[in-house]
Amino acid sequence: MTGNERVWMTRKAYIGLHMRLAALRAGADSEVSTGENASDIIAAEHQARHARISRIHDLIANAIVGEDPPDDGLAEPGMVLTVRYDDTAETETFLLGVRGVEDADIEVFSPQSPLGRAIVGARPGDRRSYYNPDGVKLSVTLLDAAPYGTYASTSKPDQPVSARESGSAAA
Repeated sequence: MTGNERVWMTRKAYIGLHMRLAALRAGADSEVSTGENASDIIAAEHQARHARISRIHDLIANAIVGEDPPDDGLAEPGMVLTVRYDDTAETETFLLGVRGVEDADIEVFSPQSPLGRAIVGARPGDRRSYYNPDGVKLSVTLLDAAPYGTYASTSKPDQPVSARESGSAAA
């Protein structure tokens, strides 16, 4: 993530990030000195903690909180997308957002993921191709795109959101 890239997230995720940041900072305040007497492990943990603090701080500083994108069918962060995998006809519904930050009741794909990069900017009916991490080329068709707020207010908690999650296909 670049220092000025805007990041869409839910209010719940934003609050969660503030809580994580406070906990990390509290832990950093109580750390043992990483001077010449500290072990390499403590120094590495200290560096990792400060890197997490910096990443969370950047996410918070660049957050677009709970503001739904326009309901125009365009695939963009903050939208719940339904795609069909063209080779299997399997469908999947997911939130295009910050993976690892969202505590949503739906799968989250980052706009920087292979699928996210391919689908951003698509409209229903558009077909896009991308390579998965194993180098296999996949094609998907965007079936629907709706703002997360609309999805969250109409979804049922016990309703599966994708064929993969419902067990009808291997994960």
